[in-house]
Amino acid sequence: MEERQPLTVKALTKYIKLKFDYDKNLQHLLLKGELSNVKRHSRGHLYFTLKDDEAQINAVMFASAASHLTFVPTEGMQVVVKGHITVYEAGGSYSMYVKEMTEDGVGNLYVAFTQMKERLGAEGLFDARFKQPIPTYPQAVGVITSPTGAAIRDILSTIKRRFPLVKVYVYPALVQGEQAEASIVSCIKQANEMKLVDTLIVGRGGGSIEDLWAFNKEGVARAIFESKIPIISAVGHETDFTIADFVADHRAPTPTGAAEMAVPNLPDVLKHFNQLNVRLNHNFNVQFEQKKNQLAQLSNHYIMKNPHALFEQRLMHVNQLNDKLQFVLQDQLTKRKAQFATDYHRLIQFNPMVKVDSSKQHVAFLTQQLKALMSEHLSEHKQNYHVLLTKLEMLNPLSILKKGYSVITDENEEMITTVQSMRVGQIISVALDDGTVKASIKEIQPSESN
Repeated sequence: MEERQPLTVKALTKYIKLKFDYDKNLQHLLLKGELSNVKRHSRGHLYFTLKDDEAQINAVMFASAASHLTFVPTEGMQVVVKGHITVYEAGGSYSMYVKEMTEDGVGNLYVAFTQMKERLGAEGLFDARFKQPIPTYPQAVGVITSPTGAAIRDILSTIKRRFPLVKVYVYPALVQGEQAEASIVSCIKQANEMKLVDTLIVGRGGGSIEDLWAFNKEGVARAIFESKIPIISAVGHETDFTIADFVADHRAPTPTGAAEMAVPNLPDVLKHFNQLNVRLNHNFNVQFEQKKNQLAQLSNHYIMKNPHALFEQRLMHVNQLNDKLQFVLQDQLTKRKAQFATDYHRLIQFNPMVKVDSSKQHVAFLTQQLKALMSEHLSEHKQNYHVLLTKLEMLNPLSILKKGYSVITDENEEMITTVQSMRVGQIISVALDDGTVKASIKEIQPSESN
């Protein structure tokens, strides 16, 4: 019998591709299903997943075919597509190349989304009158998202780059799956109860409509609406819209955009502060010169050349004007200095060294607590160890030897507990506390009770 030679992976994949390419049923295919994970490439290609309740298939519609669409394919839409199935040899996967696409009703998720949006909108949850403003200079920002996703990295890096003086509190939450709704709601309530932050960012990175569905849940929508802390929603990409986006006080197109919306840009703040300072000095100098010129004009007036001819009331009036001028100048100067001092102290509050000292104290406190807990746990484990050691010693069968008892075993080292298991002439071992002796049975005398 001729030995079969093994195929290469490339040869097998190419063979499977030929099977697909020459199967008439797979080359002229009409398929219907629900759109999911829809993405449009910058060159116009359309990538998506077509699915039903039990299966799904990846599909692509190139720009030449996508340009003839008379509607915009969206998540949850029911469609009928025409195309063929092919194998991508390099990846070992199959997908559908779509040439035509028509609408075929609305998907279940899209219907649920529309109904929820209409109902909550009728209740007023989207009304602009309920929207809270985002603080311009927050002292602390809270972030509710997955602690391991790309969204948290983008948010933290953007905040650190733009405004490193602000504190950031992360409330880890599940953002996908059946438990995500309860997790997000719990984090929003926790942030409101703790009252540590001035602004909340709630969101996650991009994904399919199923991945983002937790942010279309009624519980999440009502928690956002009831929050006393202004909330910025940052769910998915710029083209993704969820119920949370409509309820939130502000909607950001991406997590990075939410971070930019939550904090100012420190260089811009400093630039603005300097501009205010320059404007303040300029206005003061202008007003000072104006008043100075007015005083000079009054001093050079022809009446002032003949002071003896002035009536006493005129002289008093001039003195009053002079006093008023001095008062106005002094008052303006005092106000400007007070405003300058206020702005200066506000900027000092954002001094990073103050934040560093506070963090050091907090770390020292946590270190002390950790040492105390470790000492307490070590003591508890030692006590448990001694208790278990005592119990183990009590259960040790050899401990009875110290009390004068002995253990008898046969030739197979099996323990002998009754005379019925012995025979005359049998060699036995007797284990005592300080050693073992070998003995031969001469006589067996069962007890009368047996």
